[in-house]
Amino acid sequence: MITLRRIKQEENLEKKTSLIPKVISIGFFGGLLWSIAGAITGYFNFTTITPKSFVLRSWLHTEWSDRWMGQILSILVISLLSIGIACLYYLLLKKYDGVMPGIIVGIIIWFILFWLMEPIFPNIPEFYRLDGNTIVTTICLFILYSVFISYSISFAYLQHIDKKQ
Repeated sequence: MITLRRIKQEENLEKKTSLIPKVISIGFFGGLLWSIAGAITGYFNFTTITPKSFVLRSWLHTEWSDRWMGQILSILVISLLSIGIACLYYLLLKKYDGVMPGIIVGIIIWFILFWLMEPIFPNIPEFYRLDGNTIVTTICLFILYSVFISYSISFAYLQHIDKKQ
């Protein structure tokens, strides 16, 4: 009798659990992983734009913001902002699985940052002044980031739905 009650309590707990903590961790670690990848690609001169180019160097022109400390702080800020993108993806597109939604969202995010929000980031050159390596590398990074977020969230969502049934 006690075990049946315990099983029912565990089932009720599973039904009440939310995916939000998992979405938050996916967003944070996705931002962390792919902004570190962006910093590495900048270090090896695949791109002239790194995380610190967006977060710090557009507004701060101090010596420390151009060094490793500025890069680390920028990576952490991007990781926190990525939580919002993951939550937005969860709200709007969690039911879509596969790679294609991630590719499309990655291109949209890249377009928003490099084309629409370009006036906000004075440190980032205009789109037509970027070199080919920077364009290709940043598009690929944004696509990889978005595919990571979308695939992870849709997988967690489908797993959560399967547990409920």
